[in-house]
Amino acid sequence: MSDVLLLEAISKTYGKGGPAPVPVLSDLSLRVGRGEVVALVAPSGAGKSTLLHIAGLLDTPDTGRVLLDGQDMTGQSDKARTEARREALGFVYQFHHLLPEFSAIENIVLPQLANGVAGNAAHARARDLLERVGLSHRAEHRPAQLSGGEQQRVAFCRALANGPKLLLADEPTGNLDPATSDRVFDVLMGLVRDTGLAALIATHNPELAARMDRVIQLDVRQG
Repeated sequence: MSDVLLLEAISKTYGKGGPAPVPVLSDLSLRVGRGEVVALVAPSGAGKSTLLHIAGLLDTPDTGRVLLDGQDMTGQSDKARTEARREALGFVYQFHHLLPEFSAIENIVLPQLANGVAGNAAHARARDLLERVGLSHRAEHRPAQLSGGEQQRVAFCRALANGPKLLLADEPTGNLDPATSDRVFDVLMGLVRDTGLAALIATHNPELAARMDRVIQLDVRQG
């Protein structure tokens, strides 16, 4: 299994050099292989969001290396990091963050157009993804016309629209009731398995974590 994400000896402290520095991550290493779904479980304050931001090239570590599909992103320019995020990464959050003025299919088409995909191809890809998650009949509905679970399924499709190699998800079912959460998680796992990408999924739900391939536990730093 080849590594899609490799973090090597990552450390991060906020307020470094100030009167009250806050160490968040210390000498952390992890890997996520192609086709692997890894659960990230952490109490509040343990650095889960910081880790996801570093893995997603939205933040930089103080020390250590971030390798994405074998490419060392450490010290890369903002332009290179932006291109890597657009082409190789997909993001899903607790709240769907769909654009309210656009339909479900338009929300999936837009990131493809931004990545240079032709309109017809982008619409075909969006319709295929919506069909996979059972929402082809809701393609023209705006987010306000969709249930919470349907909105999150559209968000999954948007995250996968450009064929990323790594999916990063932060509590993707945390805003849903237990029954809907379970159904939506099944959809997410089906999409990940079908596409063979790597996934790092943060969750507070131990039952969902247990259904993934591996569980990584972060602990709150003391002192």
